[in-house]
Amino acid sequence: MKLFKYLFWILYRIWFYILVALPILILFPILLVSILKESWYPYFFKLARFWAKIILVGMGFRWKIEREQTPEKDESYMLIANHTSMADIMLMLISIKNPFVFVGKKELTKIPLFGFFYKRTCILVDRSSEKSRKAVFLRAQRRLKTGVSICIFPEGGVPEEHIMLDDFKDGAFRLAINHHIPVIPITFGDNKKRLSYTFFSGGPGKMRVKIHKFLSTENLTVQDTKSLNEKARTIILEQLQDFNP
Repeated sequence: MKLFKYLFWILYRIWFYILVALPILILFPILLVSILKESWYPYFFKLARFWAKIILVGMGFRWKIEREQTPEKDESYMLIANHTSMADIMLMLISIKNPFVFVGKKELTKIPLFGFFYKRTCILVDRSSEKSRKAVFLRAQRRLKTGVSICIFPEGGVPEEHIMLDDFKDGAFRLAINHHIPVIPITFGDNKKRLSYTFFSGGPGKMRVKIHKFLSTENLTVQDTKSLNEKARTIILEQLQDFNP
């Protein structure tokens, strides 16, 4: 029985990488045109949402999104969520219709095909470099001026398997306060079970998403960064505990 399980996991992971790569190959010319101008990013974003849906459906995932509040069209936000799975990027793209850009680690640019577009559409950060972390604020400011939102996984990486929710870094909250944009806490309830970074694990099933009430940054200053951080983390942690009692 164990042999069949391991064989399933191997094939399941291979299938995931095929689903990631195949739509990019097919849509490559259109994707390439959509990133030629920064003002064309909303068109790229629509294609990215289509790509994400192909992957999630192809992996046998079914998602249920509960919304306490819905983003307004043409408004910018700071999107944050817990980070446990290789499917987090795809589920975020499905959950939020407003165009947004990811702030993510530059190591992902090494992934064939995916990395090519990731490098050209996302805000990259080298977490080992203080200079790189500071440059994120300038690049994010430029993108916010174009009307898009920003998405950051504030744990700063993927926590160890036994950790439900790691501590949050302050960057996302400082950025939201500096630009006076609301923070949208989002909880992914089942992604670790569905497709974690542990190779021999996962499988088809449900993916629950909770989009919480937005946290206003109006009248906040940088001195409020830590309290906003803790408030957002508490919301997501309590929801994770409700999802997984």
